Amino acid sequence: MKTRRREHRLWGTIAAALIVGASCVHQGPQTQSEGKSSARVRPGITVLVEDSLHLIRGKRIALITNQTGVDAAGVSDIDVLNGAAARSAGVTLVKLFSPEHGIRGTEDRENLESGIDQRSGLVVHSLYTVTAIAPPDSLLRDIDALVFDLQDIGTRTWTYVGSMIYAMRASARRNLPILVLDRPNPVTGNHVDGPMLDTGLANANEHTPQRSAKPYALYPFPLRHGMTMGEMALFYNSVLGINAPLRVVPMSGWRRSMWFDETGLPWVRPSPNLPTLASALVYSSLVAFEGSNLSVGRGTSDAFQRFGAPWLDAMHVVSLLNDMRLGGVRFVVDSFAPMNPGDQKYGGIRIPGVRIDLTDRNAVHAGAITAAILSVVARAHRDSLRIAAREFDERFGSTRAREAIFAGDNPRTVIDGARGAVEGFSRDARRFLIYR
Repeated sequence: MKTRRREHRLWGTIAAALIVGASCVHQGPQTQSEGKSSARVRPGITVLVEDSLHLIRGKRIALITNQTGVDAAGVSDIDVLNGAAARSAGVTLVKLFSPEHGIRGTEDRENLESGIDQRSGLVVHSLYTVTAIAPPDSLLRDIDALVFDLQDIGTRTWTYVGSMIYAMRASARRNLPILVLDRPNPVTGNHVDGPMLDTGLANANEHTPQRSAKPYALYPFPLRHGMTMGEMALFYNSVLGINAPLRVVPMSGWRRSMWFDETGLPWVRPSPNLPTLASALVYSSLVAFEGSNLSVGRGTSDAFQRFGAPWLDAMHVVSLLNDMRLGGVRFVVDSFAPMNPGDQKYGGIRIPGVRIDLTDRNAVHAGAITAAILSVVARAHRDSLRIAAREFDERFGSTRAREAIFAGDNPRTVIDGARGAVEGFSRDARRFLIYR
């Protein structure tokens, strides 16, 4: 164990050499500016302005962000980088780029339009058309640096990570400095579980007319990866050979064991369908069923904490699932009526449903829950359940695992079979970790 700890500290030191400097990774007492939050964790935007403003001093910058880009006091990055401290350093915020769900996180559709941010008056260029796209090279010619600040949720399928990779590729093409402002993995940096994404399902390249991008299926990662956005930036910049002029501005005060509600930072829903930390955690277990005829609760107040369908025998399914004694969760019969759901499933119809309640969030194994639900619903409703195989597999991660579960294999055994690959990934990724 001591050897592993020493190795972890060594890799942390190597990663620190790739980020903005020792002063930013300091984990000791923090200085709170007047009027600032008393949060124990300072996100990258706060560290940038309070400790590392020299990185953008005198520069014209573009900002990729949305409603999740806020400082320790909950102030928008847009206002911070238009504020007195930034202006006094000669920083000019020139334009904004927005990812899936738009600059304010209210949209749940494709082909988001560009427009004007009413508060700042800046142009917002949408980076979400038929899928996530890179900032066009033509829009980067009049800036000196690109700043990226979006909240990840700790799950492989989150498209904001794709937006970051595509932005780094655009940065590399123009040799344009890109700063990734780090913020917490909300479901901790300690919990990593599979399955891994099959290599044949992965595509980390940008969108082209010939091949659509897959910002939700980028690289052979575990379903829950245990990394922060900054750590993933270091990982992908190296492993994919992007070689962008990248600087990660890390948080101070964050530890890998922290859940988001232990950071003191304000929770900002990262998408319209993830209103709470609980929904962000359970999301990883239900996202694969976007590729099925089960509703995952879109159009309700607690999407991604429930599933259902008109043909579902909810009482029978709940009984079978609870008999499996999955760690950290309890299943409850709970009908629901999706209203104007983004996935167009069963809108305005009250359907039988199953709610997933958390009993011990540290015991949750996301992939095991997905596998159990798939197994039980397939067993109980073989003639009614419809799976869009490719769409399901790109989110769940493994075609072989899905097929084995459908064939009647024990879902727990199937998921346990992915453990070795997940552990191998964690060992390989250790050199990119910034925090203890």
